[in-house]
Amino acid sequence: MLSLCLLALTTNLPTAPPLPDATEEIDTIVFGSCNREDQPQDFWATMASHDPDLCLMIGDNVYADIRVDETGTSVMAPARSQEEIRETYRALGDNDAWTAFASEIPVLATWDDHDFGNNDAGKEWPLKRASQEVLLDFYQEPAESPRWNRDGVYHAWSFGPEGRRVQIILLDTRFFRDPLLLKTDPEAPGRYRPNPDAGVDLLGEAQWAWLEDRLRDPADLRIVGSSIQVVPWEHGWECWGNFPEARRRLFALIDRTDADGVVFVSGDRHLVEISCSRGEDEVPVPYPMWDFTSSGLNQGGSGYVSEPSRYRVGPALRVPNYGILQIDWDCPTGPIVTMEGRSNEGQVLLAETVELAELSKHRSTEAARPN
Repeated sequence: MLSLCLLALTTNLPTAPPLPDATEEIDTIVFGSCNREDQPQDFWATMASHDPDLCLMIGDNVYADIRVDETGTSVMAPARSQEEIRETYRALGDNDAWTAFASEIPVLATWDDHDFGNNDAGKEWPLKRASQEVLLDFYQEPAESPRWNRDGVYHAWSFGPEGRRVQIILLDTRFFRDPLLLKTDPEAPGRYRPNPDAGVDLLGEAQWAWLEDRLRDPADLRIVGSSIQVVPWEHGWECWGNFPEARRRLFALIDRTDADGVVFVSGDRHLVEISCSRGEDEVPVPYPMWDFTSSGLNQGGSGYVSEPSRYRVGPALRVPNYGILQIDWDCPTGPIVTMEGRSNEGQVLLAETVELAELSKHRSTEAARPN
């Protein structure tokens, strides 16, 4: 059990606004990931201009494993203490652009490796419980939240009336994750290779059981946040594809629970792209599995991404960006979700619209199965 210390991270920490009421209809969600707290934060005002109901922070929300060495150079190294992790959150909390945003827009957060405290780390990370405490402190997790009393930062929320209910599920892909396998083929892309061992895992059995229960909850649209990409895997970097049996299990769980309306949002990659699996890799899916990656709030380069992906829909761009999900409940042909990746100045970089009716195995079974 964590200590519930609720230490003051910063004298400038805003009071978090209340979440929408459980029965309140929501239609606009912004999200992002990969935010260096020591870099400019001007994008928060642009994100707020969309008047979102919620902001989802998908991971690498600060970089606790980057510090300045004795020569004044920023170096990547594992965080050495809880206080060192806390200091990076304090730096974000002292930023006026962040405080203006976080005092107006409710924020829901999970983590990835850098805010976890160590690059590409998993269950072996010794400061994981200390890091969890800092994350819950910073985002002002209510004292009664189960996240204070269990391992991992996964959680779920639901908003809206029946017929227009949005469920937010934020997964924890760090606390329980088994080690990665380094690639053995020097010509292969990226750093890692899939581990075919059915015994290795990403979520841990407690989180799997919890996820099954949440997928059985009533919802019309389910936004599932994963810090790493769920659908694309050919790039050789961190993703669900490094654990192919866990990825297969995830899609099978959505199928078995009859959980319609799933859309994944992900981060980590310092790029923006939209992906969709209809079973092209012979891993069955219950209906088209969309994965909207927005990564690099202030990280990334410039230009198009050329790495292979059979799932990519439209371009992939390596530029600072954030994501928007806009839900039109009153579209004449039925509810739709529009995914937009935007530059930090608000320019639309890519967009895709999906009908909620498509996100149902009862409607799309044939279209979603491998040919």
